[in-house]
Amino acid sequence: MNAISFGARKRPGSGSDETRNDKPLDAAWIVLEAANDLGDHATVEVCRRVIDASLKGTLVSPYDLHIVVDYFR
Repeated sequence: MNAISFGARKRPGSGSDETRNDKPLDAAWIVLEAANDLGDHATVEVCRRVIDASLKGTLVSPYDLHIVVDYFR
C-alpha cells in the first residue's frame, strides 16, 4: 500500500519522506461543489475559507471545519 491510499499526499517541493494529510482540503472541495450546485452561498464561502487556509498552511477555523465535515449529515 502507498501513502495516497490513506489520504496523505506528498507536498510539492518537499522531501520524499514528508507527507501531509489533505482530508479537510479534499472534503472542502467536495462540499464546495455540492454547495455550488444547491446555491448554498454561505457554505460556498466557508469552503473557500477552508481551502484558502489549507493551501496557505494556516490553521482552519474550527467552526468552518465543522461546517465542512458535517455538511452531508
